Parts: sequence; C-alpha cells; structure tokens
Amino acid sequence: MRPDILNPLFAETSGLDGVGPKLAKPLERLGLTRLRDLAYHLPERFVSRRALADLDEGSEGEQVIIALTPVEHRAPRMGGRGPYRVLAQDTKGNICALTWFGKAAYTAKKLLPVGETRWVAGRLDRYGDMLQMVHPDHIEEAGAAHLERLNEPVYRLSDGLTQPRVAGLVAQALARLPELPEWIEPGQLAQSGWPAWRDAIHLAHSREHPEARERLAYDELLANSLALLLVKAEGRRRKGQALVGDGALRAKLALPFALTGAQARSITEIEGDMAQDAPMLRLLQGDVGAGKTVVALNAMLIAAEAGKQAALLAPTELLARQHFETLRKMAAPTGVEIALFTGRDKGRARESILMGLLDGSIQMVVGTHAIFQEAVAYRDLGLVVIDEQHRFGVAQRLALAAKGRRAPHTLAMTATPIPRSLTLAQYGEMDVSRLDELPPGRQAIDTRVVAMERIEDVVAGVERHLAGGQQAYWVCPMVRELDGVPDMADIAAAEARYAALKERLGDAVVLVHGQLRPEAKDAAMERFASGAAKLLVATTVIEVGVDVPAATLMVIEQAERFGLAQLHQLRGRVGRGAEKSTCLLLRGAQLSETARARLALMRATQDGFRIAEEDLELRGGGELLGTRQSGDAAFRLASLDQVQRLLPVAHSDARLLMERDGGLTSARGEAARVLLYLFERDWGVQLLRGG
Repeated sequence: MRPDILNPLFAETSGLDGVGPKLAKPLERLGLTRLRDLAYHLPERFVSRRALADLDEGSEGEQVIIALTPVEHRAPRMGGRGPYRVLAQDTKGNICALTWFGKAAYTAKKLLPVGETRWVAGRLDRYGDMLQMVHPDHIEEAGAAHLERLNEPVYRLSDGLTQPRVAGLVAQALARLPELPEWIEPGQLAQSGWPAWRDAIHLAHSREHPEARERLAYDELLANSLALLLVKAEGRRRKGQALVGDGALRAKLALPFALTGAQARSITEIEGDMAQDAPMLRLLQGDVGAGKTVVALNAMLIAAEAGKQAALLAPTELLARQHFETLRKMAAPTGVEIALFTGRDKGRARESILMGLLDGSIQMVVGTHAIFQEAVAYRDLGLVVIDEQHRFGVAQRLALAAKGRRAPHTLAMTATPIPRSLTLAQYGEMDVSRLDELPPGRQAIDTRVVAMERIEDVVAGVERHLAGGQQAYWVCPMVRELDGVPDMADIAAAEARYAALKERLGDAVVLVHGQLRPEAKDAAMERFASGAAKLLVATTVIEVGVDVPAATLMVIEQAERFGLAQLHQLRGRVGRGAEKSTCLLLRGAQLSETARARLALMRATQDGFRIAEEDLELRGGGELLGTRQSGDAAFRLASLDQVQRLLPVAHSDARLLMERDGGLTSARGEAARVLLYLFERDWGVQLLRGG
C-alpha cells in the first residue's frame, strides 16, 4: 500500500484550478494525470527573451517579445492540409508570419483578431522572405514588461496546451508538495552539493540548476536499482526446483550446423543455473543471427528431460508464429509435443491446448501474452523463456512465472545488443550471457548508401532482382502520409510506396504494417514467406521475427530517420540464407552530421555490439534506456550522461542499503520505500509482500 505521505502527490490533476474535461485530454496525452507527474514534468530548457521595438531589431534564431497587429489569417487549403498562418505587422509595417501546425485555427482566431495589437513571445525564424514564429509561446494583450524575463521554463506540450497554462498547473502542483523523509545519507547530500528533495523540485522548475537536476536523476536511478535488487532477492528467496536433464532429447537433435563457442558457453551457463534450487534469472543477449533460438531450445529440452514444461513468450503474434515454426522443425526428431497459443485461438482449438497444458501432454508452448492469462493452467511449468525482453515489464514476467507450482527458471532474450554501460540499468537483477560471435558460413551483407535522387534506379534494380527469382524488402519510416504536421509531411509512407510499387510490379508486392488487421497481416506474410509474393513493403513491424532466407535485398527508405539499432535489426532480415545479400540505405538530400556518421558506420560494420556502443555516443541513448514496465517510458529524469555517471553509485548505494543497512526495515529503508512508490517501482515492494 502506498504510504499516506504520498497521497497529495498522487491526487488527480483534474482537481486543480482551471482543469476541466477539455484540458484533461491533452494532459493525459502527456501522462500528466497526477500532481506527481506535473512535479516531474521538468522544463526542457529555459529561455531569456528581449523586448523589441520592431522586427528590424531582432535576429534570426533569437527569443523575443514584440507588439504585432494581425492583418490577415491564412487557413490551410481544402482538406486541412498544411499550416495555419496569421500575418502580423510591427509598428513599421514589417510582416511576421505566426504559424501553427495541427488543430490551431481556433486558437489563432481567438487570440489574434485582425486589427488588434497583441504582445507575442517566441523564437524568430525565417519563412521565405519574411520572419516567422512557429507556435508562439505567449500571446497577450498586456504590456511586455512581465514577459521580458530571464530563465523562463519551456515545457514539452501537446495540442491544446500552452506554455503559460502548463507553467500555471506546475505552480499549483509545487505548492502542494509534501515534506518527504530523506532517503539519501546527509554526508552524501553535503558532499554532492545536492538540495533536499522538495527544494530540488522547486529549483529544477525555476532555473538552470545542475545540482537539483542531478539529485532528482539519482533518485530515479536509486529507485530503479532498489527495485531490481528486490526482484533478484525475491527470486533467490522463492523455492524453485532443480532441473537436471539426462541429455536424451538433446542427443536426438539433428542440427545442420555446429554450435558456436558462444552458444556452447551460454548453454553450459544455463544448464548450471537450471540445476540449482534457486530459480534462474538470466538474460541471453545476442546479435542478429547469433543463434539465440537454438540456445533457448536446449534450455527447453532440459526442462522436458526433467519432466517439466517450458513456455516461450513472444511480444507479437508474428514473432510467436515464427518461433513456433523454427522450434517445431528443429525439435521434430525429439518427438516433443510443441503447441502455438495466441489470443486468436478460439473454440475447440483453444480448449484442446488448455487441456494439453493442464495434463502435461503439451511439453512446450509458444505464444503471446495469452499464455499467462488467468484461464491458462500448467501441469508443471519449469522454464519460462521471454523473447524481446524489453517489450515486457516485470509485472508481466512475474504473471507468467506465477503459473508454476514452484518458481520456474526464467531465460530472457533480446536481439537488441545493449551497451555494457546500460546493461546494469535494464537488467541489473539478471545474470547475463552474450552471444558475441556469428555462426560460421554467414556471409557479410553488402551495405550501400544511395541518394534518394536515384530512387528510379533503385526501383529498376529491385525489378531486376525480382525477375531473377529472388525476394526483397522495402521499409518506410511511417504507415501513411501526415501532411500539416511539422517535419512529417515529407516522410516516406509505406502505404504510398506500396501503391506506387504495386502499380509497377503488380501482385508481386504485399504490404505489412502495425495498423493492419491481424488476418490481413498474416495473409501478406504467408504470401511472402511462401514465395508467392516477391516484394514486402513494410514499416519497422518486421524489425524482429521475420525469417525468409530467400529474401536477399533490403531497401530502407529515408534511412537517416532510423536509429542505428533499428537499421541494424532491419538489415538482419536479409543475409539469412546461402545467397549473397544486399542492403540499400536510401538517404535524403539534407543530412545532419549525426546521420552521416550513422550511415557511414552501417557501411563499415555488422557488429551489433559495436553499433550499439556507437549509437549510444551518437544518439544519446534514446530508447536504448529501455522500459522497466509495460507502458513506462525510459528513465524520465536521468539523461544518458547521468545514467553513465550516477548509476554505478546508485546501484552500490542500493546494495549497501539492502545488505548492510537493514534493508527496507531500517529508518532509511522506510524512506526508500517512499522513494520506490514515488517512482512507481512499487512492484519491488509488493514482491516482498507476496503481492
């Protein structure tokens, strides 16, 4: 149960002055549904503005406040596509375009009536021959004196919110902050120069204050480390079951290839873990094509040899079906009964699988979240394998583990190489095995960067490729075009590219993206996997789990818009057979230095672990920081730099608290409980209570 002291912070934002149903929706889109969320909705930056007498005094890129008089409203063309602009003039008659994208017409008409002067604050930019302000921060009738200020916070917004409105709500939330017990030792606070928690929140919202930001980032990392240690401690405390196989089933495997040294080492580590009473909690981290499935199959066969059942959880039905087919073929000589179970199974088929799991006749099951639904019961679940671990949260993993009579062993897998500096942040409660070598005979993929101006040549090349009897992928960054949204109107869309390619290549082309009905998606994938379709146009939905050895060409349109990890995963869809494969990275005309470096690295290497480390440096982490629970964002407060500097300290402090300082029952431990609930790592505490 959440400590009462936190109740004010978890009050709904709907109780704040000025928040009604209309404002609740944009707040919800930003995840600002409680006062706690507003308190931790820290400014993205601070700005200082200068008041201008006229536009001639301003400079492009400068933050200013100026009196402007609207002279003309220019609505988007028919269909609502494009920006909404208000042309406004200064005292000299100079024109500035005030520009909004999205649903902004109502706001613009209401705040900027033609002929009435308003004070407008924002950043001056260039639009053709005139100056422009995109989404001005302030529009007011009053004088400029109170707007010309230093260190004004700039918050992330959503449609329907303005900077003044968010700042006002944050101020209301900060006024209600309670005093919380201190979870950081006084000596550490003094040595680091960190303020108390309540002071840190206020300072972080009022001005640039590195010490306040750092203290709050440390709090988040400490909460994460404590929760992961609690998960690990609970796993060791729970009574598991030692699973020792006699090797009979594994001896029947007739693999057409020899195991790599990394695979053999990982299997030995897993076998040793499973032979212990304490439940295994191990992460198998492997690059694209490194052979994680074979390692998982060996672990599942150990469970079967010991008379237990094994379950493999996949994040999508597409990936579950892929795993099922692969495991079924490899395990065929063993005679082990393997079933596929997804949310789409109904009627007799569903009942048959449920009965097979209950009576033990099904020894292995592969499926989506359906395999840990309440109606699913196992005779004796001994091993849980979770693929694409980062797609699932701790709560989901525990729900599946609870299906065993005793705590089952858990093997988590990820095909996304994680830099060593971030492994602790994501998997601090797990032992780690790394598949850092590829099976022999895998050919390097010929990777080339091609300018978008040559797209006709690329299409012609794809046509020749298909005419030669081979298959190909074409990946786009988005499903459909989004006109009228800043920086998105020109993004390549899979639906438009599919229509153009289908017109030229006919029924040889199929389309797959995440918004298709499952039946349509499966039908398209089946046509492609069987060879009936030759070209698959898709979004990143094919990033993992698609294995078509006959596909030897990958085209990634606007490759500069993808992260390195995504590009590496997408490229890994080819090069899976004996034929030489090619990956074409189509780039736009305007490339940032980071994008250039990213594409150059893709040409230079196929080492996923090196790519992950470089991605960390180039991109600053992003989704590499991962998720801790389903629906959670990455670390909300801690930047990549702070993670790398502070996480080892936070993890060490968490260990000391748990092992030396009395755990969560000590005085400081009670404060740490508050911290866990504050950052919603409460599942760590609930574990100790059997919740």
